[in-house]
Amino acid sequence: MAFVISDECVFCGACAAVCPVEAIKEGDDIYVINADECINCGTCFETCPSSAIKEVE
Repeated sequence: MAFVISDECVFCGACAAVCPVEAIKEGDDIYVINADECINCGTCFETCPSSAIKEVE
């Protein structure tokens, strides 16, 4: 499964802080996951306080 960050992102940075491969970067008004760097560990998904991170196939 891959992960994406939806518009529900509150730009808190919690996901970026816990990403073990630093695949999450600041976008214009939400954080963005670089799919090429992401190892699909799910740490960001579990950490997001606003449930903005979604699993996609």
